[in-house]
Amino acid sequence: MHSFKSISAFVCLAGGFTLAHADDLVTVNYGGVVGEAQKQAWVAPFTKASGTPAAAISYTGDQAKIKAMTTSGDVVWDVVEIGSQNLGRGCQDGLYEKLDWSKIIKKSELSPEAVSQCGAGIFVSSTVLAYNPKLVKGTPSGWKDFWDVKKFPGKRGMRKDAHYNMEIALMADGVAPADVFKVLRTKEGLDRAFRKLDELRPNIQWWEAGAQAPQILVSGDVVMTTAWNGRISAAQKEGNKDLAISWSQNIADLDFFVIPKGTKRKAEAEKFIAYALSEAGQKAFSNLITYGPVNKAALKGLDQKTLDNLPNSPANGKDALVEDFSFWTDNGDVIDARFSAWASK
Repeated sequence: MHSFKSISAFVCLAGGFTLAHADDLVTVNYGGVVGEAQKQAWVAPFTKASGTPAAAISYTGDQAKIKAMTTSGDVVWDVVEIGSQNLGRGCQDGLYEKLDWSKIIKKSELSPEAVSQCGAGIFVSSTVLAYNPKLVKGTPSGWKDFWDVKKFPGKRGMRKDAHYNMEIALMADGVAPADVFKVLRTKEGLDRAFRKLDELRPNIQWWEAGAQAPQILVSGDVVMTTAWNGRISAAQKEGNKDLAISWSQNIADLDFFVIPKGTKRKAEAEKFIAYALSEAGQKAFSNLITYGPVNKAALKGLDQKTLDNLPNSPANGKDALVEDFSFWTDNGDVIDARFSAWASK
């Protein structure tokens, strides 16, 4: 692999090879509809407004790539999208730069959850119960129905990851969203979650990439699945009518932008994050994909039709579970290992 220290470089990622130039601010996202929305709402407009050329490339979310860069000192990424479960651990491990919020935005303009020492929350997404109305009789609502294979026969799609599945299992077992993390912090609660997953195991079809969730619903491989709400909305816009969402007990979470430790472009990276978090940048993003803004003014400025499809609108968020970032920072390694062993049996 060539170095970004040369005139240009090929970045080898899951999506193939992307040409980036040495003077580009390199932003990294999860690809798909999320990556495309970031390009349109943030990357291209930032380049036009600032005069700083910015490139957008995609990756799988593997933090080992960031660790390898920071360890070697050859940091070729400048702004990287990560999931909330990686924020605390990556910050503790020194993988990310500490942000200078005075150069980004007033913290009071954002949802409190979006403000962190090493990361800036950029949008609110939800893990929802998505289903194929043609393959189920009635309307599933909440995770108890997801487990009810007698009332709603058929396969269930679930992401092959501990994150969200532990919380979903407890809600399916009757734990109120407000109590999920209190229960999950106990040994008994964690055992309870795995016992509940055992019940559904014969009916689970695993998915790994976000685009797979709507695909297996449309194909009829599963009758319902956990899914990221933006993926389902994007598929609906493309004409897939065999998709529907239950917002009941959705799990609201944030994605974050971080700046890898050792980048030569920290100042430019903070300016890019500032653009993404501005009212205009946030509104533009939420008008392209159904993920909610963290900028308070942007949320208030959206029309009702857009709000109806956002996870942090008043209606859709009324019984949501808001992810506890600190829980996964403290317990993620142990639970991830146990889940991997369980899923491979």
